Amino acid sequence: MNEPLRTLIDAARKAPQTKSDLEVQRRSFAYGNTHFENDKITREMVNKIADEMPFSEDLSVKANRNDE
Repeated sequence: MNEPLRTLIDAARKAPQTKSDLEVQRRSFAYGNTHFENDKITREMVNKIADEMPFSEDLSVKANRNDE
């Protein structure tokens, strides 16, 4: 691995993540794994279900979605 890439990776490891960042990542993970098994699963479906979860009110994810 070259030094500039190593520096970027080290910086990324140390960068703080917000609750919103983690939620976006969680939804992306859920979509990727479910869509892999069933191509009828959409990001919209994952987002709808995640929005209905009890703790979703605590997270400001809607503004950070990449699919809208």
